[in-house]
Amino acid sequence: MSRTVRQPLLRRSSWVVAFSLGFAAVSAGAATWPVTPGQRSTAQQVAEAGVPLSELAPNAPDSYTVKRGDTLWDISKIFLKTPWRWPELWGMNLDQIRNPHLIYPGQVLYLDKTGDRARLRLGKPVETQDGKLSPRVRAEPLPDDAIASVPMHLIGPFLNDAIVLDSNTLETAPRVVATQEGRVLVSKGENAYVRGDLSAARNWQLFREPKPLIDPTTNELLGFEAHFVGTAEYTRPGEIRALPDGKSEIVPATITITNLREEANIGDRLSPAPARDVEAFAPHSPGGPMSGRIISVYGDGLNAGQNQIVSINRGARDGVERGHVLALWRAGTQRVDTTDAAKPMIRLPDERHGLLFVFRVFERVSYALILQVKDPVSAGDLFTEP
Repeated sequence: MSRTVRQPLLRRSSWVVAFSLGFAAVSAGAATWPVTPGQRSTAQQVAEAGVPLSELAPNAPDSYTVKRGDTLWDISKIFLKTPWRWPELWGMNLDQIRNPHLIYPGQVLYLDKTGDRARLRLGKPVETQDGKLSPRVRAEPLPDDAIASVPMHLIGPFLNDAIVLDSNTLETAPRVVATQEGRVLVSKGENAYVRGDLSAARNWQLFREPKPLIDPTTNELLGFEAHFVGTAEYTRPGEIRALPDGKSEIVPATITITNLREEANIGDRLSPAPARDVEAFAPHSPGGPMSGRIISVYGDGLNAGQNQIVSINRGARDGVERGHVLALWRAGTQRVDTTDAAKPMIRLPDERHGLLFVFRVFERVSYALILQVKDPVSAGDLFTEP
């Protein structure tokens, strides 16, 4: 495989600079986030450097007004050939930094091109008395509707629902043993009956039989992917009831189904629902070379396309971070060289054909959204740093 590996200009902390827009426009009552000395130092370096003009998209506009529904990734694609280099482009004058995590619809961004570098600024450029262009920054409050870094409606449902277990712990978890009125399947709003210890939580997730995740290269068992079914609320405890004849009978606990991806069933297992994942993140390139393979398509599909979820055989132990952007590669096929009298077999070079965005990281496995792709993605396909 012939590839050029570009080392990113910035280190891990630099992704926060991507949010350095719209700060003077934030109202005094808006939530604030700490800006560390390291982040300020990185922002200063970025503000001074910018991005080479050669990295701008051929049709990059001089200015752009942020629209409702935009994401930081969408905006970066408008201006850059390689959107994961956005921290270099979005470095801001430190005087404008108020909150590095907010950017709002209605804000105007413009390209400041100086020499052979470009920087993205906030506001509209206006000519000063000395003939230079300077940004005009709005100062009125804006509604609390900051845009997301990537399409959250695609990955939001999986931030807590896609889980990987180190061992098949669901085997001993509380389980559904009966359904309301003897039904085979349970729908939203209906009751189901559970045996097991439910004292750990009030809200629970329901999972079906987990499947093993096997490394397609080494055949190592990397964990168990739990099949998410839905959520339920623990509404009534169970008991062991004494009978007049001195024997006892089991009365299971009651749960009420609150949300379903598919209908619940007898035998489904329960796990305490985690706190909702609201941690901010943004796409960025790994800090060095990285490669691995697709383990599987999330769900029951054999192939995946754009906006679908896949698991990969790299996790926290391998340096994978939430927000990493990875390149997808299509393996080169074998062909017969018909121009050679000996008709030898040749293998064509691997071809890059898409991008992944990592949004959930476990120790040995991660989940990623397919941001864009030309051909179907399947288990065993290769990924690398972009």
